[in-house]
Amino acid sequence: MSTEGPEFPVESGSCEPPKPPQAQRPARRLKLPRPIALPGMRLRVSERRALLFVVDVLLVNVALFFAIRLGLNLAPSIAQSWFAVRWYLTLTAVWILAALFFDCYNLAQAAWSVRSVPYGVLAALSAALLYTAIPVLTPPLETRRYVFYLLLFMVGAIAAWRAFYAQVFVQPWFEQRALVVGAGWSGRTLVQALRTSSASPNPYRGTGYELVGFVDDDPEFQNAVVEGLPVLGDHHHLREIAAAHQVNEIIVAITHRHAINPDLFAALLECQERGFRLITMPVLYERLLGRVPVEHIGRDLQMLVWMGDSAGERVYTLLKRIVDLVLALLGLVALGVLVPFVALINALTCPGPLFYRQERVGQRGKPYWMIKFRSMVPDAEKGTGAVWACEGDKRITWIGRALRKTRLDELPQVLNVLLGEMSVIGPRPERPEFVEQLARELPFYRARHALRPGITGWAQVQFDYGNSMQDALVKLEYDLYYIKHASLLLDLRILLRTVSVMVLLKGVWAAWRAFCSSPRYCPIHSMPVPRFARIMCCGTWRSSTRLRWSPSSARMTARKLWRIWRPSAAPCTPSRCSAPSCATCARG
Repeated sequence: MSTEGPEFPVESGSCEPPKPPQAQRPARRLKLPRPIALPGMRLRVSERRALLFVVDVLLVNVALFFAIRLGLNLAPSIAQSWFAVRWYLTLTAVWILAALFFDCYNLAQAAWSVRSVPYGVLAALSAALLYTAIPVLTPPLETRRYVFYLLLFMVGAIAAWRAFYAQVFVQPWFEQRALVVGAGWSGRTLVQALRTSSASPNPYRGTGYELVGFVDDDPEFQNAVVEGLPVLGDHHHLREIAAAHQVNEIIVAITHRHAINPDLFAALLECQERGFRLITMPVLYERLLGRVPVEHIGRDLQMLVWMGDSAGERVYTLLKRIVDLVLALLGLVALGVLVPFVALINALTCPGPLFYRQERVGQRGKPYWMIKFRSMVPDAEKGTGAVWACEGDKRITWIGRALRKTRLDELPQVLNVLLGEMSVIGPRPERPEFVEQLARELPFYRARHALRPGITGWAQVQFDYGNSMQDALVKLEYDLYYIKHASLLLDLRILLRTVSVMVLLKGVWAAWRAFCSSPRYCPIHSMPVPRFARIMCCGTWRSSTRLRWSPSSARMTARKLWRIWRPSAAPCTPSRCSAPSCATCARG
């Protein structure tokens, strides 16, 4: 039996069969090296603050070391000896005070170089100048070179470090990737709060969180976009979604967590078993914003009040009362200096009583009479009754407005502190009329009365004056946070922030910016112009928003100045207008 091989055509004149055609070899691919998977440094909130603090302290002490070496010509053994330890400890304490004064450890501010670098420079400059003024505990001031080098090294090092942090540590490699379970009211509130918490353009900048999306079981939310974030699926695929998006933390944003779906609860426990961290929305909200979300904690008292067993609680209460008495006595001295000036200005501009007594609700709901400088016209509520002060309230006098912006109208309340009715730091007291209304509308409002009311508080340094129910809700959240986390360190932070508001006149500058940017009408041309431009000159108005100076408009400025402060003016007429050309009255 013969086997036949494959048949090939034979060319004429050739005895050998042709070779079979060879198969084409695939193109050889270049073998690229595999990318190295580096572990992501996902910094948490506490780690970010610790990093800022440790590097700050290290830099200011290194700056002191080199300033001593170059400015004082001391031997290295002296600068590194135990005798010099007090120099570095004193500088560290001074830096902490300066950093708290300028709020340098606000993560939203630290992540924005426009705010972080200037405030860091101010803190370093203030700390260096204050440090050189302290005797005994600091190096001897033998040469001016030492002061120069200390200022140069501290300011330069802090400015460079803060700029580096604001550019590098906001990159995605350092952010926590989080998945929100629940696209309802609680989840949307968290996203909105994170977006409004930072002053920088990036909505999550500074918080250290990158929200990748929602997980929700509601069919209406599937494949939808909620608050700019996609809904990635339901709880049946929770672990797969978290792994696919490389999530570090899962946020449970469900208001009534006691009624959670058992299957969802099991899925969450499985995710924790696989290494994903779990956190609830109220805890994260409180950690990032310094507020207790009273509308999203249900009836969870553990989220509202401190239930720990602290041995230092009574010691803190005693020390706080001692500090209150010391600060109140110092405040009496400042009050004695301020009273003659305020009394003189009030007598010249708005005659009436110097002080104003108003009933407020204090600790345990007991009413008392609070004393403050009068900032409104006499009998301001004669026809209206108890109403909130609003922006541009005509009842407030101009000296009263200045006192309110600098917080000096609260200074007479040191008398209430001495009487034991108030504390220097605590929730601000409210009037009985407003307490009844707010207690009906806002949950847990009466919990504010657990402590003595304060002259200043956490809500005052974090939030401005409130004149609506929504503002009262935000201030309540800040007050409950203080009641839950009250400590000497938090009191020190509030006190320094209050002093910074008064010394830096932040309220005055905010009022001036609003004053300059608010449009009013030109008394000559009846056209909207910025106030500062109208004060400088009331010349011809152009569409390019430039006010051109002319001799005739300069003469008119003096005669029309009294009408500048009016909200509107009479229409411009040719008989009243002396501008070279005016589109309103067709002059020129």
